[in-house]
Amino acid sequence: MNISLERRYQDRLEQFSARHVFLVDLAMVLGLMGCTALGATLTMPGAGPPDHDKTATALMGVACLVLLKHRTHPRTAVVVAGACTVTAVGLGYLVTPLLLAPVMAALYWLAAQTDRKVTRIHGLSTLLAVTLAAVFSGSMNHVSLLLRTIGPIFWLMLPLAAGKMTQLRRAYLRSLQARAEHAERTREEEARLRVTEERVRIARELHDVVAHHMALANAQAGTAAHLALTSPEQSQKILTDLTGTTSSALRELKATLGLLRDDDAPSSLGLEPSPGLSRLPELVSACESAGLKVTVDTEGEPQPLSPGVDLTAYRIVQEALTNVTKHATAEAARILLTYTGSRLLITVSNDGPSKPEAARGRGFGVMGMRERALSIGGELCAGPRPQGGFEVTTALPLQPTVHLAEGTTA
Repeated sequence: MNISLERRYQDRLEQFSARHVFLVDLAMVLGLMGCTALGATLTMPGAGPPDHDKTATALMGVACLVLLKHRTHPRTAVVVAGACTVTAVGLGYLVTPLLLAPVMAALYWLAAQTDRKVTRIHGLSTLLAVTLAAVFSGSMNHVSLLLRTIGPIFWLMLPLAAGKMTQLRRAYLRSLQARAEHAERTREEEARLRVTEERVRIARELHDVVAHHMALANAQAGTAAHLALTSPEQSQKILTDLTGTTSSALRELKATLGLLRDDDAPSSLGLEPSPGLSRLPELVSACESAGLKVTVDTEGEPQPLSPGVDLTAYRIVQEALTNVTKHATAEAARILLTYTGSRLLITVSNDGPSKPEAARGRGFGVMGMRERALSIGGELCAGPRPQGGFEVTTALPLQPTVHLAEGTTA
């Protein structure tokens, strides 16, 4: 509690000093005048004060008043205050901290506001002048030479050291503030980068979900319309499958958008898990209802995949089949899963020619598949086959080689 009150009063004092600079400087000057007036009356035991009261008052007054310019002209303040102090000492006034108060204050502000070279030149010159005046002053004849020298040197070195410490402290605080501002900018940039990455991730996920189901729904609706008159029963079956396709699209959209909510929110409960290769039969069945026959072959011993890799593999196969439905006239496609060592090779191919509008429509799908593969340390190639058709080949690690949140649709 006491520390809090002390800090509060200190902050208020600093704010007042910043708003009323002249009043603070004037109060300092008046205080120094009082010190010098008292210092001019001090003498050695048994000795009387010099008979130069008016001269001493004028000198010390000038030495104090010049400090009103210490913020803008610190060197001038030191020179004037030092000259007045040396003159007063030469007139026979006793060298005491009270008499040296104006020049001590000037030296403090000099050290606090200027660089080392300026402080060294003006500070040492003033110190030497005052020390020599004290050595040859008649007011200190009863004091040894050593004490005449040590006294002024000690009292004048003290404000120089204090001023330099203040300067170093201010520089340290400025560096702390600069580092804090840099850290704040870095955090903001990192936050913006994360937001951008998340936006791209969500856009890619929505593209995969919407594009796949819309392509299937379009193909199923077209096939049903074509068979409506010639084969009503088959048309009715396709329309039933169309309902399932749209329902599946809605479920996946709900699951994808639900990930944007707070995990602690009750509405996030009950979301479906991220799809994986275990749902390939559903994907194959949906494609077949749209008129595309899909075969799935597996080579090697199937091995467990991390949730991130499993999701990536499923989405790549899904997007590849979507591209076959949208951009090719093929009636069949083949999925080959090859487990070799620590990698899974996936090949999705078809032997049908491309549709005329394929050159305009293809682009984001392949780009999204490549981004998915690269995000977990895999590779992807897509292009026409020499014997005709199109092929997508990807190699994925069984465990992601870069950070990927487990179980999320990244």
